[in-house]
Amino acid sequence: MTNEPIALGKALASFDALWSPRIVTRVNDYDVRVAKVEGEHLWHVHDDTDEFFLVLDGELSISLRETAGERTVHLPKGSVFTVPRGTEHKPYAPKGAAILLFEPTGTPTVGDRHDEIPDHVDATTGHALDA
Repeated sequence: MTNEPIALGKALASFDALWSPRIVTRVNDYDVRVAKVEGEHLWHVHDDTDEFFLVLDGELSISLRETAGERTVHLPKGSVFTVPRGTEHKPYAPKGAAILLFEPTGTPTVGDRHDEIPDHVDATTGHALDA
């Protein structure tokens, strides 16, 4: 990790892979990740951690399966949303989006329980930023 300012636009321009977050910095035991997303991710659950989303560009929707039933939240550019731990969810961005995530270091992008992982989904714990 660098001890210099990081331009998020430059960081996002340094890669093309979808659903494949890059770690831009760390805060305590949390990764601050940026990702380009388009199309659907997959239904998954993070059993032990919340997941924070900030939409940097475009629009992101997140379907949630909650005790009261299924619902979808729509996040335009500049919006934030936290998916509570233990909540099954599926992010998607039909027209594409750039997002920033806060997750504990080592948290898999597909959570602890998930649907089958399609080829387009990178199921890692984030990649080092090359920018």
